[in-house]
Amino acid sequence: MLERADACSVFSSGMAAILTAILAVADPGQVVLRSRPLYGGTETLFDTLLATLGIASASFVDGVDPDAVRAAADEAMAKGPLAAIYVETPANPTNAVVDLDLMARIALEAAERQGVRPPIIVDNTLLGPLYQSPLDHGADLVVYSLTKYVGGHSDLIAGSVAGSAALMRKVRSLRNLIGNQLDVHSAWMLTRSLETLRLRMDKAFANAREVALWLKQQPAVERLAYLGDLPPGSREAEVTARQSGAMGATFSFVVRGGRAAAFKVLDRLQVFKLAVSLGGTESLACHPGSTTHSGVSANEQGILGMEEGMIRLSIGVEAPKDLIADLARGLAALEG
Repeated sequence: MLERADACSVFSSGMAAILTAILAVADPGQVVLRSRPLYGGTETLFDTLLATLGIASASFVDGVDPDAVRAAADEAMAKGPLAAIYVETPANPTNAVVDLDLMARIALEAAERQGVRPPIIVDNTLLGPLYQSPLDHGADLVVYSLTKYVGGHSDLIAGSVAGSAALMRKVRSLRNLIGNQLDVHSAWMLTRSLETLRLRMDKAFANAREVALWLKQQPAVERLAYLGDLPPGSREAEVTARQSGAMGATFSFVVRGGRAAAFKVLDRLQVFKLAVSLGGTESLACHPGSTTHSGVSANEQGILGMEEGMIRLSIGVEAPKDLIADLARGLAALEG
């Protein structure tokens, strides 16, 4: 209902949902065009298991630049038939934006060249079904780690795929074959979580804005990767205004001094919990380069805009003044 989709299936994890969605539309010898960065597990999935199965990929980093995306599409189609376009927007952990309307145009252009339109799969985890509707912008399947905002209490692991009836028949058939359905207890817990989804996300998003604006003013912070701080008039800002209804509550910032400085900040935090999940009622902090994206090489991390000093925050529902005070305590470790 929230996605305005024909059908939806739930899975034992977000990665189970993502893998099943891709395998439902891509065969060995075909290619997937993908945005980057993706969630670290998805990055590793493309580079290892899918590659081993003979499903190749080509990627782009700038998801709002038509020329860059078309160049990546040409690269993909030079390798074989384009089976799907897979994007995550906003991206974890950089908040990079992908233009979904542009993806729809690229899919139509591919159809003219190869006779078959590749379905568009969108990971919508960071903004959720209340604040971004990929199906309204030409997407065919929407995937989630329901573990995050939809579950929202850090007490379940689940995923989902939603989309057209025709594609969902393929997804559901493959789910039944693999056996990666969600257990009934977690399904019941998700119905509990859906009752407070808007309340939790609205509070977290409001808190995130206060925290992000405070971080922007701190001398030790080199860069802030928050949707509410995109340069006015930029392509990213225009796309975000067009396709997103909120600025989110998961974002990153970069401190001066690299990884050692980031660890100093993290070690001093007391209100933020050090953990790699996101989207719960409690605020979390992590160093994505050594945790969520540790499977991505240091060189690749640099290409994707993941500096050594990057810290990712998932803002929860606590009092924002307490979160700001905690971050001030952490940044104080870099003084002198």
